[in-house]
Amino acid sequence: MDITALSEALDQIEDGAVVHHGFTDYLRDYEVVVYMTADPTTSIPPAHLRYLFRYCVAARCETSLVPRVWQKSLDDRLIDHATADGLDGWVWGVKWANLERARVLPESDAARRWADELGIDLHTVRIEMQVHDLDLVFSELEITELPASWEK
Repeated sequence: MDITALSEALDQIEDGAVVHHGFTDYLRDYEVVVYMTADPTTSIPPAHLRYLFRYCVAARCETSLVPRVWQKSLDDRLIDHATADGLDGWVWGVKWANLERARVLPESDAARRWADELGIDLHTVRIEMQVHDLDLVFSELEITELPASWEK
């Protein structure tokens, strides 16, 4: 996959809302579903975009919340938006996180090692969200718009 095209595709989703991420049910590819909206004056309807990172050999997800916020966010009432009202801490129940930055990283040792083993080009991407940072090592990116009725 062309690095310039990959960078441009990632630029398109900055400022979107990540509503789901994880390995697909067949466990080879990693998907990130982003809810995109536009200024209402543009008449562009909102859409769910599925970014499918194909042949994903490594996925690392780590919190981006600082420990003091995590400490205040342990209450199980925070996992449901309806019961979180008035509580102090991260409301997990909002079920989305701002996508703050997505970028291609310089070639990593993992990408180089796996590329040599598999005989295909691999890339490393970092996706920084409001609550998680995600590093993926993969070969190809496939982007599709999901139906309006999509729900995870």
